[in-house]
Amino acid sequence: MIRDHVAANLVVEPDDFEYAPFAQKGGLGKVHQLFGNELNRIIEELNGALAA
Repeated sequence: MIRDHVAANLVVEPDDFEYAPFAQKGGLGKVHQLFGNELNRIIEELNGALAA
């Protein structure tokens, strides 16, 4: 789902996880559960790599 979102939007923001299709899979709460305190770092790295 993240791949498809990036292909359409070129960036990922934490708020994006509150919208479809992420919301149907648990939204931002589920993402925090999966990635914990690393979430912001992962998003920053992902967006940095996409911008390069």
